[in-house]
This record gives sequence, structure tokens and C-alpha cells, in this order.
Amino acid sequence: MNKSHPESPYKGKTGLRRVWNALGYSINGFILAYRHESAFRQEVVLTLILIPASLFLPASGTGHALMVGSVLLVLLVELLNSAIEATVDRISLEDHLLAKRAKDIGSAAVLVSLINVAVTWALVLLF
Repeated sequence: MNKSHPESPYKGKTGLRRVWNALGYSINGFILAYRHESAFRQEVVLTLILIPASLFLPASGTGHALMVGSVLLVLLVELLNSAIEATVDRISLEDHLLAKRAKDIGSAAVLVSLINVAVTWALVLLF
């Protein structure tokens, strides 16, 4: 790689400075997802309801962890799906089979994560 044209000006940061910058980028990512993605906002509301509710339901410590983890997984998958959608839209807003495929597959991942919440909660609460 040519040193005069680094891949990214942010890759050279190390130590606490890198951690601090990464935290800022992550917080900005949450803010942007909340501001621009209605599905993310809906899932945040779901998270704010389900996580406290999970703590009041009869379950073991492991059960509570699985319930909370399954809900947080939805947010994680939605953030990745939103990033895929933004990247595809950045490349082109034209209808294209591969763009549709990428977006549909991302959406399917979100659906799987939501099904995972239902299955996890049912298994923890019923068995």
C-alpha cells in the first residue's frame, strides 16, 4: 500500500484516542439510525418495553440473559441491515436485482432475529 495515500486517515489512531473516537462514531451511529430509520425506532420502543418486562418475569439468571440478549440482537441486526441499505442506496438509487436482493436478505435477517425473540422468550417462559 502506498503510504502517501492511506486506506483511511482514522486507521492510524491507537490506544485511548482510538477507543474514544470509536465511542463517538458508535453514538453517532445510534443517533443517525434513530433519526433516519423508522424500523429502528420501533425496535428501540420494543426493547424499552421487553427488557424491563423480562426482569419481572419468572426465569433463571440464564433465562433473563437469553431474553435480554435476544432483544438486543434485534437492534444489532437492524443496525447492520440499515447500514447495508444505506450502502446500496449510496451506490445507486436505481432499481437493480442485486440491490433488491441485498436489501431483502437484510430484511430477512431482521425477521429471523424477531422470530428468535419469540422462540427464546417462549422457551424460557414455558419450560
